[in-house]
Amino acid sequence: MRVLVAVASRHGATREIGDAVGDVLREEGLDVDVHDAGTAPAPDGYGAVVLGSASYLGRWLEPARDYVERYAEGLVDRPVWLFTSGPIGEPLRPDEREAVNLDEVVAATQARAHTLFPGKLDKGTLGFGERAMVAAFRVREGDFRDWDAIRAWAAGIARELSSP
Repeated sequence: MRVLVAVASRHGATREIGDAVGDVLREEGLDVDVHDAGTAPAPDGYGAVVLGSASYLGRWLEPARDYVERYAEGLVDRPVWLFTSGPIGEPLRPDEREAVNLDEVVAATQARAHTLFPGKLDKGTLGFGERAMVAAFRVREGDFRDWDAIRAWAAGIARELSSP
């Protein structure tokens, strides 16, 4: 089965999650293409789609939202899984309830599941406005991604796609 993994990432950390998901799906015998959401192909020709985005101020990035809007009809015709990367720090901030609201995206895609993964903050990659926001919220720099959880989630998708 061909699987499309489309990811919207501002500074590359969420793309790394998408790449890891793609690697696990390939290891499980699936044919996988990983693309940036802004240039990803239509879901036609794919048996399943994994769509992910970084979350900023409780919203997915525009390329991911645009992908859902542009291809909603095709997405509902195949299994779709969603993931969000964003909360950072210890404890994670924002917490899971405030990190992102994807009710419209889940409804438009009829996604099987949505998973929230902690993200990564590298202040060196941030623009002026982003650095000001991080300073105002006193967010700690670091990589909070849980690679074991990411791989386990992707392996679960592969099992679901492989079962009759």
